[in-house]
Amino acid sequence: MTPPADVVARLASWREGSTIGTASGKRYIATKSLFSAGRATKLVAEELGGSDYISLNLYELSKGAQLYPCEMPSAKVVAFVRAFVPQKSA
Repeated sequence: MTPPADVVARLASWREGSTIGTASGKRYIATKSLFSAGRATKLVAEELGGSDYISLNLYELSKGAQLYPCEMPSAKVVAFVRAFVPQKSA
């Protein structure tokens, strides 16, 4: 699917590596990895102390960004990216 522009921008603003944060009242550890010279992004998030799981791939193609959720609805990953707030480092 073609993702909303705000989702692409939010993913781009997160640092590569693992980050703890919150989304919809739950705590997650989210890991962002870049591939193909930064043209492909993988995000995996696991709820801390719970069972929720988010996984997606975002590809920057010549026709524009394309979002591929991994075995879950697109709406779930879009809602997560919009809601996730990384914890501030001390």
